[in-house]
Amino acid sequence: MSQLGRERVRELGDELVTHRFKALPPDAEAAGLTVGDLAAERRGIFDGGFTTPLLALSAESLDHNLALLETYAERHGLAFAPHGKTSMSPQLFARQLERGAWGITAAVPHQARVYRAYGIQRIFVANEIVDAAALRWIAGELDADPDFRLLCYVDSVRGVELMDEALRAAGASRPLDVVVELGAGEGARTGARTESDCAAVADAVAATATLRLVGVAGYEGEVPQADGERVRAWLRRLVALAGEFDEAGRFAADLDEIVLSAGGSAWFDAVADVFAEVPELSRPVLKLLRSGAYVSHDDGHYKELTPFNRVPEEGELQPAFRLWAQVVSRPTPTQAFLNAGKRDAAYDLHLPEAQVVRSARDGKVRPADGIAVTGLSDQHSWVSTEDGVRLEVGDWVGLGLSHPCTIFDKWQLIPVVDADGTAVDFVRTFF
Repeated sequence: MSQLGRERVRELGDELVTHRFKALPPDAEAAGLTVGDLAAERRGIFDGGFTTPLLALSAESLDHNLALLETYAERHGLAFAPHGKTSMSPQLFARQLERGAWGITAAVPHQARVYRAYGIQRIFVANEIVDAAALRWIAGELDADPDFRLLCYVDSVRGVELMDEALRAAGASRPLDVVVELGAGEGARTGARTESDCAAVADAVAATATLRLVGVAGYEGEVPQADGERVRAWLRRLVALAGEFDEAGRFAADLDEIVLSAGGSAWFDAVADVFAEVPELSRPVLKLLRSGAYVSHDDGHYKELTPFNRVPEEGELQPAFRLWAQVVSRPTPTQAFLNAGKRDAAYDLHLPEAQVVRSARDGKVRPADGIAVTGLSDQHSWVSTEDGVRLEVGDWVGLGLSHPCTIFDKWQLIPVVDADGTAVDFVRTFF
């Protein structure tokens, strides 16, 4: 991250606390406090004027997860470009870069623009970019900053043609680095389906002066019916493709290194295993992992699939999210409603999980035994309770959430809290 980027991250603390940000204390807005002022006051989320629903990030779990992936990448000889679409938070990007990340991965040009606004110097776009306006912006960024590097996928000859046309029209003076994407199989998502298709794309790149082929890449999470065997088989195809391209002289002649990239948050152990088998090529290989959901982890999708469950000696990620909502209706002894819904919680893969209850009467926290979320409306959680379960209107219920990729985007400013519930910082997001 550039010096200008670090300064802009610091300036996020100068934003005023306003109604634009969910759950922040109304009296903080009335007092004209900035986000930095509010963090310095170290208010408790339960008694400091915060309103519900309220999403909180555990400071301890964030620190733990950031450190764990840093040491994991080092141990396995991997470079790391975490996928920023998970959080879209410059503050978290800065912490990832401080922890040794090579750069940050984006999915679409808008995300890359946010990264550049905060001084990210290396961006991997895991998509083919055929938008002429976006390519014109990229050309300008590359021309203006010789230290800036952006890589993106190519997976079709037509895509190469469109990229070349747009970059020539923009008068680009530096070629755009590209990696050929190998698709994860029939019925998978993007990517050239066969090695011969990949070779045709590579040859189309070589015929331009605006693009430079620097490697191969893909996403193993889209392997149909993914399991360890199928994922590793596809990864070995990707490694073999890099070797074939190198032997055929398809990579740009002026490269210092060949880029080999894969890695979501479910199978990065397989990526580490197979990338350890990469044979010696004509130039050093940058083995680039792109996992992003590890920052916050979760209590559902990735908690079940994390590679650390398969290889426990590597460590363990910790869920960092907790969504606090209040009971606003208790119409029957077996039914209750909370004031958090689809606008507050991820629900694309799993429903929220009731974990703890904080009593409105005495502030004591107890396990949410016999309490389950059964559905979500726009602004309500439907809750069922077993017979005899104590749950009153006004009680706070702490919910675990699934799939962090769709949690951050529902909250523009998120308190980072210590174990005792003290808000010590705030994370800004840009979606």
